[in-house]
Amino acid sequence: MPKLVDREVRRQEILEVTWRLMATRGADAATMREMAREAGHANGALAPYFAGKDELVEAAFVHVFDRTNDRIRRAVVGKRGLSALRAFLVEVLPATEDTRLEARIVLPFCSRTVADDRFAELNDAAMRRWRQELRRLVAEGREDADVTVDTPDDVLVEQLVATALGLQVLALLPGSPTSADTQLAMLESALTALSPR
Repeated sequence: MPKLVDREVRRQEILEVTWRLMATRGADAATMREMAREAGHANGALAPYFAGKDELVEAAFVHVFDRTNDRIRRAVVGKRGLSALRAFLVEVLPATEDTRLEARIVLPFCSRTVADDRFAELNDAAMRRWRQELRRLVAEGREDADVTVDTPDDVLVEQLVATALGLQVLALLPGSPTSADTQLAMLESALTALSPR
């Protein structure tokens, strides 16, 4: 009797392999044939799981976003306020090999949001989740007197998002990317500014 395979499990297995190929080759450069081969399947075998390349790119973004959020959840356990903000944002920075690869999925996806409403909706939902969590952590920081700056919370949240996303861009620039040490120093500077003495 043939072995039954859970469709969602197989889909996730394919994504775990193919997102890395898209990150190293570029989402536009990697072909469905290459992705099928990388996942150990014949050409066309991805069709039951992904209707086409756009769907696979979309799924890769969601997969990477979920990976990042899983790391964030683990990193902030037992922390609150400024300490949790630091832990959250460190997980977003492309300061490791894996997080640089993730940024190589996120940035091209973001550029597609300009012309693709579906991609824009997914990105907006992802950013709303981050903003909501960052807003909660900033409020905790105020309760703990770790965040004392007069800047409104919504502005602080936007500054933190801009810092994290901006560093994703700077870390991927060819020629002279921003180093992991510099990224962490810039993040520390942004967090220190939340409680000027």
